[in-house]
Order: sequence, then structure tokens, then C-alpha cells
Amino acid sequence: MFNRTTLWILLVAVAAGLGLWAAQHAFAPHAPAAPELRAVRLFPEPRPLPAFSLQQSDGTRLVPGELQGHWTVVFLGFTHCPDVCPTTLAELAQAQKQWSSLPDPVRPRVLFVSVDPARDTALRAGEYAHAFHKDTMAATGDEPALEAFARSLSMVFMKVAPPEGVPADQYSVDHSATLAVLDPQGRMAGIVQPPLDPRAIAADLAALTTSVAR
Repeated sequence: MFNRTTLWILLVAVAAGLGLWAAQHAFAPHAPAAPELRAVRLFPEPRPLPAFSLQQSDGTRLVPGELQGHWTVVFLGFTHCPDVCPTTLAELAQAQKQWSSLPDPVRPRVLFVSVDPARDTALRAGEYAHAFHKDTMAATGDEPALEAFARSLSMVFMKVAPPEGVPADQYSVDHSATLAVLDPQGRMAGIVQPPLDPRAIAADLAALTTSVAR
């Protein structure tokens, strides 16, 4: 049975413990609060991407280390796309113009990945993407590499045969229209879903960039 002395010892111990807890929380560094975002939906925890290797339009390999140091918006598409791809790249180009004043070492980037390797070389993908904005990165790869990369972003694509009577090489490619957002560590950090708002995307990426820089 507890006596009065034991009770006082317990009360003092609890008070001391609460004081230590309060001191630790009062003086411990706090992680900066995430900025309020309108277009980008961040995940509770970023997800590291598995190893990948694609071919960039400048002739270099696109590997995980290439996607570090910047916030990056990734879009899957193909150059023969009649509507979604040109519209999306045009809207992203508007966002890129709005964040162009950010310093180059941290400026957000856009990566266009062609999922039509039979018709799109890396060079062709680059020429297509650069027609919308000169800073857009472009890459592609063989089908297994592209499937693995898309899967790591929780995205899909699928070749669709043309209607009867149309030449076989005039097929289409169904693909995810959602944009993946990678953080400066190259991790899958969030998504942007259509319909796209270039101003909101630009504001969100600028806010994320400056919040990390602080």
C-alpha cells in the first residue's frame, strides 16, 4: 500500500518528467511547417524511387542522382499525342515562365518522359518538349525500363491499336495524366491532378523551393 512519502516521491518524479518533456519540446528545433498548397498534393511521407536508367535527349543517362537538388514535375506522354500531351506541356510551360526568376541551382524542373519508344527517340522527345519550353528535360527508354519507371510513380501506360483500316504504326498510347512531384532528394513526394492550373502549380513549386531553402 502506498504511504504519503511514496506518493510525494511519485508526484515529484512525474513533475520532473513533465518538466523535462516540456524543456525538450520548447528548445528542440521544429521542422518548418509545410507551405499551404493549392495544386500539389503532398504525401505524408516521400517515397524513395527504385533504381532506374533512361536516355536523356542530351545523350546522357537519366539516373536517380540526376533528379536531386530540385523539385521536379514529371509527366508521361508521347509526341504523337493529339491533345493531352501538348496541352499539359503548354500549361507547364506557363508555370515554368512564372518561376523563372528563381535561382538556377534550385529552380524547379519539368521532366517529359516519352512512353512510346517505338516512335520516339530521346532526341525526338527533347525536340518536342523544347518546343514548349527550352528548359524542359526529356527522356525515354526501352519498354521494360519505362514500365518500371512508370510503376515507381504509381502511373501506367498502354499501347492502343488503331481502328481497323488505319495503318498499324498510327496507334495511340493511353497513359496517366497525373503529374508526379519529386522532392530535392529525388523521392516521390506528391502529385498534381488535372485539370491543371499553371498559376497554382507555379506558386506551389516556388513555395516548396523557398521553404526548403530556408
